[in-house]
Amino acid sequence: MHTDTHFTSLTSPAVTMGTRMEVAQLESRMNAEDYRKLQNLFLVSASRSLSRIQFIDLAWSSVGHGSKEEYGFLFDSKECIDWGGLCSFLLLELSNKFKNSKTVSAPCWKPPRTLTCPHRDPVQKVLYLQSSGQYLTVSKGGNVGLRDVEDMSLLHTHRLQNSTVAPKDLWVTDVVLLQNVDKIAVGFTSKEVCFYDFVCEKTFSCKCKLQGLNFTPWCLDYWVDPCNPDQAVLTIGDIGGRVSALYFTLAQIFLFERFSLRTDSDSADIILWDDLAKGKHRSCYTVTHQAHAPGWVRKVRYLGSLEAFVSCSIAPQSSMVIGWRDKESTSLRITTYSTKGGVWDVDFHIGLGLLATAGVDHHVLLWNPCVTSEPVCALGGHTSPVIAVCFLQTKQQLLSYSKDKVLCLWDVSSQLCTHRLAGVFPNIQGDTHPFLFLNEECQHLVLSFNSLLLLLESKREEKKTCSHEHPVTCVLYNSRFRQVVSSDSASSVIFWLTDTGQKVKQFHRCHGDAEISTMALDGTQTRLFTAGADGEVKVWDFNGRCLHRMNAGLGRAVRISQVLLLKRSILVMGWERNLTVFRLHSFLQSTVEPCEWKGGLEHRGAVLCAAFQPPQTLVTGSYHGEIIVWNSSTEKALRKLWPHDEGEDCKKQQGATFNDSSCKHIQTVSISISAFPSGAADLVSCGGSGTVRLWSTQRGRLVGQFTAHEGELGSIVMAVSPCGEYLTTADRKGTVKIWDVKYYCLTPGEGVNKELPKLLSSFHPHLDHVTHLEMCLHGDKLLLLSASSDCSLALSYLPGETVGLFGQVNKCTQVQRLGLRNTTCKCVIKSLSDEDIVQ
Repeated sequence: MHTDTHFTSLTSPAVTMGTRMEVAQLESRMNAEDYRKLQNLFLVSASRSLSRIQFIDLAWSSVGHGSKEEYGFLFDSKECIDWGGLCSFLLLELSNKFKNSKTVSAPCWKPPRTLTCPHRDPVQKVLYLQSSGQYLTVSKGGNVGLRDVEDMSLLHTHRLQNSTVAPKDLWVTDVVLLQNVDKIAVGFTSKEVCFYDFVCEKTFSCKCKLQGLNFTPWCLDYWVDPCNPDQAVLTIGDIGGRVSALYFTLAQIFLFERFSLRTDSDSADIILWDDLAKGKHRSCYTVTHQAHAPGWVRKVRYLGSLEAFVSCSIAPQSSMVIGWRDKESTSLRITTYSTKGGVWDVDFHIGLGLLATAGVDHHVLLWNPCVTSEPVCALGGHTSPVIAVCFLQTKQQLLSYSKDKVLCLWDVSSQLCTHRLAGVFPNIQGDTHPFLFLNEECQHLVLSFNSLLLLLESKREEKKTCSHEHPVTCVLYNSRFRQVVSSDSASSVIFWLTDTGQKVKQFHRCHGDAEISTMALDGTQTRLFTAGADGEVKVWDFNGRCLHRMNAGLGRAVRISQVLLLKRSILVMGWERNLTVFRLHSFLQSTVEPCEWKGGLEHRGAVLCAAFQPPQTLVTGSYHGEIIVWNSSTEKALRKLWPHDEGEDCKKQQGATFNDSSCKHIQTVSISISAFPSGAADLVSCGGSGTVRLWSTQRGRLVGQFTAHEGELGSIVMAVSPCGEYLTTADRKGTVKIWDVKYYCLTPGEGVNKELPKLLSSFHPHLDHVTHLEMCLHGDKLLLLSASSDCSLALSYLPGETVGLFGQVNKCTQVQRLGLRNTTCKCVIKSLSDEDIVQ
C-alpha cells in the first residue's frame, strides 16, 4: 500500500520543555492587537475564567492565526486560567527567552605564548598587514619586526632610519598603518612624523617627513573612507594637549604636494606644518583644537560615522574630549567630559555607537557621544587603574586591562563581566603600560610587556553548517530532476543537487513574510505546491513563476499542515474540521477558490494529515485523535479508527460519535499517516508521547503499537520507505531512529502487539527539532532526507548513516560517500496545461 506522506506535531497540554518552545514560537508571531483579542475573551466571559477547551476554541477563532495545538500549549496546566494568570505565564516565557538570549559564552583561550623580540627596548605598537598576512612590531628604539600570523615566527628585522636625530636618541612614540597607500606613519620625540613605505619590506624607506610640530606627537590614528580610499584622516595627539587632524583628499595619488626638491639626507621630502596650516597644500588641510592643554593626549581616534575626533587624557577636567567638525568648515565644536581620575584609553564601537573609557579610578565607563552629563553605565570589577580598553566590533563585547595585570571580558548588553583572566601575564619589574592589539579575524589578542609580547589565541568555534538561514520546515525529493527541494520559515524555497549537496537555485519570499509550512509535488514532478501561514497554496513551475494561487483560508491567515494531491482534486487541511478541496476544473484562473467537500463534517477536531492509496482509499487524521477512512471518489466516510484498546467499546456505546467521557484521553493525540506493506497492518500513525501505532484498515482496529522515543519529547515525526521495509522516526532533540518493520504485525491476532520492532540504527544528524522526514530512491540508493529547526538539511543512508549536510563546504565528500558521479543534468521543463498539473 503506497501513499503520499505528511505529518504535523502535537504534545500534551502539560507545560514541558517542548511546550515552552511552541509557546515561544506562537508568542513571537503575536502583536498587540492579538493580545487585545485574547484579553477580550476574558472580559466578555461572565466568570472571567475559561476552561482549556473554551480557551483553545475561542482564542484560535478570535486571533485568526496559529494552530489549536499552540493555544493548547499556551494554556496553563491548571483546570482554569484567568487573564492575570495568562499574562504571568507569557511574561515568564518572555523573561526566560530574554535571559537565554543574553547568555554569552566565555572564550576558550589556548595556553598563552610569550614571544621574545629581537630588540631589548619596549615594543610600542603591533600592526596587522592584511595584504601580506604578517604582524609588524615597532619598538621604542625604531626596530621593526615582521612575524608570520600563523605561527608568530620572526621573518625579518629592520631598523628605521631617521637622520634628524642620532641613533642613540631615536625614540618612537606611536605608529599607525596607512593601509590604502601601503605606508606606516611613525611619531618621534623629535617633533616629527615620518612616513615609511613597507612595500619593500627589507628597506622601509622614508618617503617624507612632517616637521615643525609645536609639541612631540604622542599618539596617532588613521581612518580611510570605505567608499572613497582617496579620502583619509591622520589624527595626531601631542604632549601639549593639542589634537590635530590632517585631511587627505588625494591620498592614493600623493599625500602631500611637492613644491620644491627640499629633502634631507634620507632622501625624504620635507613637509612643514606651517605650510599645511596656511593651506599651501591643496591635497591636504588641517583642523586642530587644544582642549586638553596643558595635559598630554593619551589616545586619539577619528570617528568616521560621526565626523568627530575623540581624545582622552589623565587630566580629570578634560578626561575625554570630542571635537565635532561642522560641515564645510575647518572649525570644531568641542564637547568635554569629566571623570574623577582621568582616562588612559578610549575606544569606539561602530555598531553600538558607544565610547568606552579606561578610568584611572578603576572603572570602565560607557558613553553616548551625544550625552555629556553622565555615562550610560559604569562597569565595575577592576581593583586598580584601567589602562586599556578594546571593543570586539563583531560582537557586543569589550576587553579591558588593568595595571594589576587583570584582563576582563564584558558583555555590553548585560553590563556583566563574563570572563576574567589573571595570573598568566609576565611579571615585569618597573612601570609598564602595556597596550592591547586585537585581531578579530585571526582571534588573536597581543599584549606588550616592555620587550616581551604575550599572545592569547582563542580556539576557533566550529561553524555549524546551515542549509538555510532560518528553520527548515519541509523537504521533498524530485525524482525527475534528481533534486531535493526544501522550504523554511522565512518563506524561501531552495533546490539542491542530491549528488553534491550544492544549491542550484532559490526562490525568496514565496509567501511574503508568512512561513511555508508544507509543500507537495504533482505527479509529473514539474509543479511545486507551497502552503503558507497566510492561508494560501501557490503552484509554481521550476523557473520561479507562480501559476496559481489557491485561496484555502478564504482570506484568513490560517496554518496549513498538509497538501495532498489526488487524481482529480487537491486536499488542503490543518485548521478546521472539514477538508478543503480544490477541483481540477477550477484551475482556469490565476486565483482558485475551494469547492465543497461532499463528505461533510466527520472529524470533531481540525484535520491535520491525510494519506491516499490509489485507486480510491483516503485516510485522514485529526487533532482529537480519530482516524477516518474515506472513499475518495464518493467522498463518503467508510469507517473510523480509535487510537487505543478501548476503541471498540467506545464505538459500540456511541456509534459514530466520539462524545463518551471514557475516550477523552485521545484528545492530545496527533495522527500522521503513511503507507505500510500488505498484511494485517496496512497503516501506521504517530503523534504525541513518541508512540507509533499500526492499524488494519480492513478490520478497522489497532493491531500494534510501541513507544519509539522515550521521555518528555512531545510528538514525533515519521516516514516509511517506498518498499515498506523501514520506518523512520525523529524527535525534538534531533534524534533519528530506523526500525525494521518488514515482518512486523503481518500475522493477524486478537490482541495488540506491543513488542518493539528491531531497531536498526539510532543517530543524531541535527541539534534541534526534526520537522520533516522524506525517504527516497536515488538511483539504486535508498536515502533519508531530514529537515530541522536548527536550519540544517541532512542526507543519510538507510538503514542509517549520515552522509552530510546540504550546503556544507566540502561538496566532494557527499559524492564520494554516495558513490555517484558529480554530474549536473541540464533539463528543459516543458510548459504544461492546467490539466497536467495533477496526474
